[in-house]
Amino acid sequence: MNKLAKYLKPYTLMILVSIALLFGQAMADLNLPNYMSEIVNVGIQQSGIEDAAPEAISAKGLQFMTNFMTEEQKKTVASSYTLVSSSGSGDSYNGYVGQYPLLKTEDIYVRGSVDSATLTELNRVFGESSWTFINTMKALAQQSGKGLTDSENGKTDVSEMDFSKVYTLEPMLTRLPAGVIENARSEALKNSESMLVQSGTAMCRSFYRELGMNLSGIQTAYILRMGLLMLLIALAGGAATVMVGYFAARLSAGVARDLRRAVFRKVESFSNREFDEFSTASLITRTTNDVTQVQMLLMMGVRMLCYAPIMGVGGIIMAVRKSVSMSWIIALACVILVSIIAIVFGVALPKFKIVQQLVDRLNLVSRENLNGLMVIRAFGTQNFEEERFDIANRDLTKNSLFVNRIMVFMMPVMMLIMNAVTILIVWVGAHQIADSAMQVGDMMAFMQYAMQIIMSFLMISMMFIMVPRAAVSGNRIAKVLDVEPSIQDPEHPASFDGNQTGYVDFKDVSFRYSGASEDVLQHITFTAKPGQTTAFIGSTGSGKTTLINLIPRFYDVTGGEVLVNGVNVKDVSQKELRDQIGYVPQKGILLSGTIDSNLRYGDKDAAEQDIRTAAEVAQAMEFISEKPEGLESEIAQGGGNVSGGQKQRLSIARALVKKPPVYIFDDSFSALDYKTDAALRLALKKHTGQSTVLIVAQRVSTIMNAEQIIVLDEGKIVGIGTHKELLKSCPTYYEIASSQLSKEELA
Repeated sequence: MNKLAKYLKPYTLMILVSIALLFGQAMADLNLPNYMSEIVNVGIQQSGIEDAAPEAISAKGLQFMTNFMTEEQKKTVASSYTLVSSSGSGDSYNGYVGQYPLLKTEDIYVRGSVDSATLTELNRVFGESSWTFINTMKALAQQSGKGLTDSENGKTDVSEMDFSKVYTLEPMLTRLPAGVIENARSEALKNSESMLVQSGTAMCRSFYRELGMNLSGIQTAYILRMGLLMLLIALAGGAATVMVGYFAARLSAGVARDLRRAVFRKVESFSNREFDEFSTASLITRTTNDVTQVQMLLMMGVRMLCYAPIMGVGGIIMAVRKSVSMSWIIALACVILVSIIAIVFGVALPKFKIVQQLVDRLNLVSRENLNGLMVIRAFGTQNFEEERFDIANRDLTKNSLFVNRIMVFMMPVMMLIMNAVTILIVWVGAHQIADSAMQVGDMMAFMQYAMQIIMSFLMISMMFIMVPRAAVSGNRIAKVLDVEPSIQDPEHPASFDGNQTGYVDFKDVSFRYSGASEDVLQHITFTAKPGQTTAFIGSTGSGKTTLINLIPRFYDVTGGEVLVNGVNVKDVSQKELRDQIGYVPQKGILLSGTIDSNLRYGDKDAAEQDIRTAAEVAQAMEFISEKPEGLESEIAQGGGNVSGGQKQRLSIARALVKKPPVYIFDDSFSALDYKTDAALRLALKKHTGQSTVLIVAQRVSTIMNAEQIIVLDEGKIVGIGTHKELLKSCPTYYEIASSQLSKEELA
């Protein structure tokens, strides 16, 4: 996979923007539970009152609360609150009266503008003094059986108390031993910061009620404000999600396009030697299925590989901030999840390599069946081929099911862990709420953070399933891209000499296939001249096709040299070399399109008259004219809707349209009847003029008029000459000729 990283470079900016958006999305998702917690804790439990330090308090109330403060705390409070007299006047006074109706009859204190640090300190002061008051009342209630306590549960409700009764206790409080309040303060300090503030806000609610403030309005305004903020954050997170999805789709599709293009270009540069190493089915699988696997990884990976770690780490941090005492639950869940993922990864990874190999195998069997359908039907081996396909299909299905079962197994296990963690959090959290060590909103937020952490591990586990398979596919693609074609253009290519055109020289040429133990061709030397036909004949496997494949450099010689127009074929570019050659392969290959488009493959700018002339020389106009659309008749993929002979004639016409100096016909007349063969050779002789014609043939009648016939046997030249000369001097040629010609023709 690392070898494919360079294909991500054009999309670096898009990746960085996506990561930034994912970070923003994660921050939005991580903050939503926190705001939900605030709505529950502050909006519902605290009636929308955010601070334990009241924004305004009656003079009696402040005097009363100072009984439970230290001298230092009293100074902090005194410096932060300003007395507003009930006998005041002016716009400022009227504004205060509108907010705090009690000001009409009593003096109040209003909190001034303070910085966040001072406000935090004030919240702690009022929270601590509130708990000190509560603990003091509990102590008095236990001693005298009286006090502001709930008779059923023994707890003091400071949010609903009647301050007219509370203020009557102040003389008694001043006479209490110092140790009682100090002990109450010590007990108060055992509570967490959040619990101190929560109790302070409950006391603050009573002060606001005393002032005549609209408590329901405060609560509604707070909930609406926080709800609107949550909605805006959710919308921002949703927008980030949409943008990341868009970028991920663009990136993955772009990389897949570039990979397919790179693989296709690389395969186009392969020589026959490279095609011997990779099967056609495998190359198709690598270009389609393997690239798709990489594309899916990128599409999901951009979103998950970046998002999941941020959510996991961020969720852990936020959960610990909500409750350190319950962090062991998260740790336990993480250990279990990591163990499961490690086990799944170890079991599944070897299977992914097998799956891709089995896809290759299935494609190979399918391709062979489709290409050889007529042969299969002719020999009645449909059942055998069905069984062969079924074996490949079952093997792939079995391995795919194994991998899919692992993925299916992951989801219920994750859900089981998620539900178990939820129950555990509720159980432990409920006890902490009962002990006043945690607020309800914090427990709910902790639960959501735990779910986010588990979901991030679930996303990571999905990536662990996708990454190995994509890695296997990436390595298979890289293996193709890493191949250095054995035939390459020279660094400084030479050019052909225009004064010497059409000459083909073999000088002591030998050739051996890669990995073979001996040469296929040995010490081949001859010259093919312009205006002449040079023919090659020999028994099957004698090396005829291999020999002519050396001319356009489909293979490179292992000894000696091949010259075209007096220049070694290794010294010129492949394009310039092949521009000199009109090649008709042993098996006629047509491309999907029309007859005209196939013939123009030789020269896309050819005039219509040149197309017709080439078709007439190739004896193809006879069947072309019978078609209603003529040259515009459709050709199916591979030329499946024309006969073998028609396919060969169109292939010959395609080479003639090119008008090259050198023609190579690799047994290209084998599917033609004798009449058509004779007519074509006659027309071809007139049309090719001064071009060099190289013909590989099995029929002596096809080549008997050639100016030069080269007889091959086991990779060696055993005879060179004309038909008549070889009949006399070459036993091998005579043996071939005698098997095809009558005695009169041999004479």
